Amino acid sequence: DFDYLCQNFYQIDNTTTTNSAQLNYDKLMSFEMAIDETVEGPNILIYHTHSQEGYKDSVPGDASTTVVGVGEYLKKLLEQEGFRVLHHTGEYDVGNRNRAYSKAAPDIQKILSDNPSIQVVIDLHRDGIPESTHLATEIEGRPTAKVMFFNGLCKTTSQGNLTNLANPYLDSDLALSFQLQLQAAQKYPDLTRKIYLKGYRYNMHMCPKSILVEVGAQNNTVEEAMNAMIPLEDVLSDVLR
Repeated sequence: DFDYLCQNFYQIDNTTTTNSAQLNYDKLMSFEMAIDETVEGPNILIYHTHSQEGYKDSVPGDASTTVVGVGEYLKKLLEQEGFRVLHHTGEYDVGNRNRAYSKAAPDIQKILSDNPSIQVVIDLHRDGIPESTHLATEIEGRPTAKVMFFNGLCKTTSQGNLTNLANPYLDSDLALSFQLQLQAAQKYPDLTRKIYLKGYRYNMHMCPKSILVEVGAQNNTVEEAMNAMIPLEDVLSDVLR
């Protein structure tokens, strides 16, 4: 029921609210997430609204040791499984980080317009948390950063529904994060944190299957973040097929 979902699958930020009509198990599971792999061209887009996010042992100036490098590794793993992946490495958080989403939007819209075969959009991030917390586990003998799926509900407690920031794909975005979370819980019980729900839309309105993923935090190692892509790719493959 709704209370069980909220307690076990979600962390709801105090800037927003949700209800049992939105977080309904049958509804979340009713969306078909399998993509059409017969269409020519890339079928998955990976990008980074915050490309400058790094880890505790990232090398300054070396993007391969930041969240961008983690995205490149996820691309490689997905391609090994037969997916066709476009990895966009545009930088939008250099200078004024607060405008990163608005700066990224035109480029992402153009990529999707130029590549209508893309059916899944992944915005890959790294979280920021108190230094006393270490978001890591061990999976198949590998030190692994924990992963968090994130959704914006286009609704705040102070303003209500944000009609100027609507997301026509909100229900399918919520279904994607939930189905990924459920699959991860079954195969890798300690991989994910609870799905985080917040108020705005975070550019998740451009594709029916959009997901924002936080991979570890600033005090994880690059190795831990890279290792997290192995089970993440497995869960993505299961849900998208």
